Parts: sequence; C-alpha cells; structure tokens
Amino acid sequence: MSDGYLNKCKECTKQDTSENRKNKIGYYREYDRCRGNRQDLQYIKEYRARYPKKYKAHCAINNAVRDGRLIKPTHCEVCNSDFHVEGHHDDYNKILEVRWLCAVCHKTWHVENGEGLNPV
Repeated sequence: MSDGYLNKCKECTKQDTSENRKNKIGYYREYDRCRGNRQDLQYIKEYRARYPKKYKAHCAINNAVRDGRLIKPTHCEVCNSDFHVEGHHDDYNKILEVRWLCAVCHKTWHVENGEGLNPV
C-alpha cells in the first residue's frame, strides 16, 4: 500500500506467500537456480583442489552430523542466535573440532582473525 502497510496481518501474509510458492514451485525453483547464489561446477572443482584440507573437514563434519556422531546445536555459541548455525574450524588438522557459530558471528570471526590454521 502507499502508506507502507498491507491490509492483512503478518500470519495471513506468510500463509499467502507459502501457498503462492507451493502453487508455482517450478517457476521458483528455476528462479532460485538462476539467482547466481550457487557456484558453477568449475569453481567448485578449483576450490576443492586449492583447499583439500578445508574440503575434507567440511565433508567430515557433514557426515558426522548426518550419522549422529556429532550433534549440531540450534544456537550460536557466541550470541545464542538460532539463525543459520554453521561449524567453524580453528584448525583444519583437527577435523571434528568445531565451534558452532551463526553466519554473522562466523563472518565476524574471520574478519577479526583471518583464515583458520592449516587451510591448505
């Protein structure tokens, strides 16, 4: 609306958005694929070749979480946020030793400290 408000509540807006996506799922999947937030196959291959320890550590964490050997918490260890919690390696030689940080705290850590130990 011109005043910046919708003439329906937040819950109704969420429901309408979910129904719209469900009804047009093919369109939205194609749209998401083309948004540019996914790397192409060549980039992925080069990254894995450039950082084999990182790739090995990421795979090990994913497999451990999948197999139940490692429990992924739902909240960040720093700020207690539940938004997009991801594993952070301080040392890539210690594959299963991770700190669980939200995306914001993870990025902040790397800005302040640079790359973790032994990335290559």
